[in-house]
Amino acid sequence: MEEKNKQAGEVKAAGASLRDEIERIVRGENSDASLILGPHWIERDGKRVLVVRGFRPGAVEASLVWRGNAVPQPMTQIHSDGVFESVSAPGNPALRDGEALAPNAYRLRFRFADGNTWEDYDPYAFPPLLTDYDLYLSGEGTHYLKYEKQGAHVRKIDGVRGVHFGVWAPNAQRVSVVGDFNFWDGRVHTMRNRGVSGIWEIFVPGLGEGALYKFEIRSRFGNFVRLKADPYGFAAELRPKSASVVCNIENYEWNDAAWMKARAARDWLHSPLTVYELHAGSWQRKTSEGNRWLTYRELAEELIPYVKRLGYTHIELMPIMEHPFDGSWGYQTVGYYAVTRRYGSPADFMYFVDCCHREGIGVFLDWTPAHFPRDAHGLSFFDGTHLYEHADPRRGAHPDWGTLVFNYGRNEVQNYLISNGLFWLDKYHIDGLRVDAVASMLYLDYSRKPGEWIPNPYGGRENLEAIDFIKRLNEVVHKRHAGALMVAEESTSWPAVSRPTYDGGLGFDLKWNMGWMNDTLRYFENDPIHRQFHHNELTFSMIYAFNENFVLPLSHDEVVHGKRSLLGKMPGDDWQKFANLRLLYGYMYAHPGKKLLFMGCELAQRNEWSETEAIDWRLQESPPHRGVQRLVTDLNYLHTNEAALHEVDFEWPGFEWIEANDGAASILSFVRRARDSHNFVVVVCNFTPVVRENYRVGVPEAGFYGEILNTDSAYYEGSDNGNSGGVSAEPVPWNGRAYSLKIRVPPLAAVYFKLQRK
Repeated sequence: MEEKNKQAGEVKAAGASLRDEIERIVRGENSDASLILGPHWIERDGKRVLVVRGFRPGAVEASLVWRGNAVPQPMTQIHSDGVFESVSAPGNPALRDGEALAPNAYRLRFRFADGNTWEDYDPYAFPPLLTDYDLYLSGEGTHYLKYEKQGAHVRKIDGVRGVHFGVWAPNAQRVSVVGDFNFWDGRVHTMRNRGVSGIWEIFVPGLGEGALYKFEIRSRFGNFVRLKADPYGFAAELRPKSASVVCNIENYEWNDAAWMKARAARDWLHSPLTVYELHAGSWQRKTSEGNRWLTYRELAEELIPYVKRLGYTHIELMPIMEHPFDGSWGYQTVGYYAVTRRYGSPADFMYFVDCCHREGIGVFLDWTPAHFPRDAHGLSFFDGTHLYEHADPRRGAHPDWGTLVFNYGRNEVQNYLISNGLFWLDKYHIDGLRVDAVASMLYLDYSRKPGEWIPNPYGGRENLEAIDFIKRLNEVVHKRHAGALMVAEESTSWPAVSRPTYDGGLGFDLKWNMGWMNDTLRYFENDPIHRQFHHNELTFSMIYAFNENFVLPLSHDEVVHGKRSLLGKMPGDDWQKFANLRLLYGYMYAHPGKKLLFMGCELAQRNEWSETEAIDWRLQESPPHRGVQRLVTDLNYLHTNEAALHEVDFEWPGFEWIEANDGAASILSFVRRARDSHNFVVVVCNFTPVVRENYRVGVPEAGFYGEILNTDSAYYEGSDNGNSGGVSAEPVPWNGRAYSLKIRVPPLAAVYFKLQRK
């Protein structure tokens, strides 16, 4: 062994002898094996010679196979557990003294005791691929395309195909990439340490798509050694397995250029926008095949025609990022960059989005930067420290959900999340992100009792770091993706959520109107005889309707276990339940704001939603259920085709009360106007089961008003009370207007009238 060390040149590494470093490599404790393994020029007897060292646990022989030389060069074993060394004299024709060695100049060949051999290029012969600028931007938190540098990427270097791996783990003593290709032995492919950046990288030649891998991380603290999935991995195994999968996502050929160009030029806030929210795993299932999920490609074939027929402008998918627990519906994300394998591959999902765009349908994704689960293979305690989360549970843990909170004040964590948001827009052509649980990010005391939270430096409850992250996220998204929409699910009265950051806002385009949703559903749950005492619950929304750019959501959260379906919330017998539900939708589509409805609600689903069961599609055969579906379809088309119902959703000129105070009759009437104020729709809603005959409503102008929608129509399986197609205005002053309509207001119904101009 003394002779072998002498032959190695007795170089020093990190202040320790070569022998000690080799022992550490064999034990898996070395911090950067590239300093010892691979090719190294050293001084030997006054001459520069090339030393190549290789390591394969259990190997009994090794040799170098030089390019263009059929005769292998034997290597000397310098450690009994498979470390070998070769010294090449300057006269070797494959070398030029002192010059850099081409990474593909040689291959390592190992033979094992059982006679098997392994041969490939030396991973430590390849130089680092991340530049100093990459490292600088990563530390600064502005490397917004970081997913192109970290994770696993199929590359070709000097004609050699392989996979480049990168990961951030600043508190690791050693990081290795492990998989079937190295028998999950963390000693084999230890990664190159890029210093104070905390980033580790390695190029593994010979690997390709489909390879399973994880990062084995040995922390500098304690005895922490864990296998972690790739935070930037583009694909993963199907649960309960949890390995990351090498996946090249650059090969899909998109066919949606026309959509993307039109999207960038469109003024979405003054355009039609109706959203069909769905859970990909339970919209429909193949009951004949073990009740399995539809694939992304099957969804493209079956979902898109359905959504288009119903007239929706957008689909919103509950999270399709990889998650280990079905019952979390995707909201407890582990693989932030990985499309869930439940429904297919990344290319399959790209195909789905592409098909949506070619049919004129936009795609939003639910996105969860507010928290992440504690699963051992995920981000929690990633490198033996609280890297992505706060160490103090008063800041780093959600008491309600049992999940962890991102440390938004750390540059690299902000960068990780912003890069992730951009990733879905860049690589999957997503049209916008609905950001989940924004309120939990904004408030340090969210769902916490006194003493369970830490104030900010000014003594307040605002999470200043999260606020900075949100603003920065929205600024970057809007700068890079014209026409993409950022939507906040924010359940409090935080000001200016949907206002630009330069105007003091958070920078979102839209905000879910949770107040409208709660007040409206609470009102509808009352028996109609009592509604006169709750009239303010309907009118209150107009006090703040234009404080934000609102979306009116009737989402999955309203119909999950224990909350009843929307139909189940309605009072009365079956006829009244359906009439109430049709009235709810008619009122919703007339109210200022964009619209969102969860799957199954368009069919008046009787059962609560469960992620394990599909929509009850048999309801389409039932007249009252089919009637609700027809109404939703007509409402979507009216919303799209009537400018008065979508052009001015966020300003007072788009809305005016006719009569807000008829609580005794439980009737509301109002006008919706387009930018052209002469283009308007008159809306009257009756929230009781009593037909109101000869009910007078003031209108803006004289003329004939056609009844363009009546939720009580027989076509929707209503009682068919109405106004025989319309009614002429009379010169009878009413509601402060010179003209008025004398109409029949159907029971539990909304009716829309439009002035018929020549």
